[in-house]
Amino acid sequence: MTPEECEKRDNASKKTTLPQGLAAKLTGIAASGATGRGPSSLCRDELWERAVHLIVEKKKIALVSGFYVPSVSAPETDGPSGSLVLARALLRFGRETEVWTDGYCLECYKKCADVLGFPSALVHDATSDEFRGTGVDLLIFVERLGRASDGAYYNMRREDISAWTPPLDSLVGSTGAASIGIGDGGNEVGMGCLADELAELMPEYAPCLCVVRTDICLPVDVSNWGAYALASALSSLSGVWLGSTSVEERLMLEALAASGAVDGVSRRREASVDGLPLERHVEMANLLKTAAGL
Repeated sequence: MTPEECEKRDNASKKTTLPQGLAAKLTGIAASGATGRGPSSLCRDELWERAVHLIVEKKKIALVSGFYVPSVSAPETDGPSGSLVLARALLRFGRETEVWTDGYCLECYKKCADVLGFPSALVHDATSDEFRGTGVDLLIFVERLGRASDGAYYNMRREDISAWTPPLDSLVGSTGAASIGIGDGGNEVGMGCLADELAELMPEYAPCLCVVRTDICLPVDVSNWGAYALASALSSLSGVWLGSTSVEERLMLEALAASGAVDGVSRRREASVDGLPLERHVEMANLLKTAAGL
């Protein structure tokens, strides 16, 4: 960052309130119902305000992500881009930031980090014996499965994939850190905040819904988009664009596909997320930059 950008960032660290109207724009962009899923209809403008306020007051933040698809032995493409774009934004915003995942997903996350220029040394397998992640005061979960009422972990096909889902949701409450959950299906960490509403919206899926609550839950159309929206919010405070570019969107998805990640809907190794092509995600990044006034 240039000296001028650093000065803007330092001034931004003192702000806690988003520009008027931005929260509504973030909801309209990242939680418009574009994918036809029920959870995003529960997103409220004030949630973005609360999430940003929580981020600004913290010093060390960990992004927790990774969703493994055992039927094709690969992680999915929703999660890596979002968590790493937000992690890089937080670094540029002046926060100590790490990304935590599991051994099934680690390689894909490191490949995505390399594309963004986010230090791969800050991407950790939080389930390894050598992991020593301590001292964080905020956890942000992006597309990370949380346990259901029976203690199991379910994908959207109602398949029990507990054997491939290390219980990183147990970090909520056990670390003493505040927490934010970002999800799009109802089975992700944080969605326990909306359990009753989601059970009404998705009665057939109710037994599989996550019961783990976070301090703030952001239900969106695609989990990556929720993370991008937070990066947009931080950008609006700093006066410098901290999110991804069109080129980076393409490079991230190409790198993920090359490293074996799959679209969670199609289960194919392709440059898409949740059944939506690359162009849709590029458009999303551009809309969020415009919303931030940059």
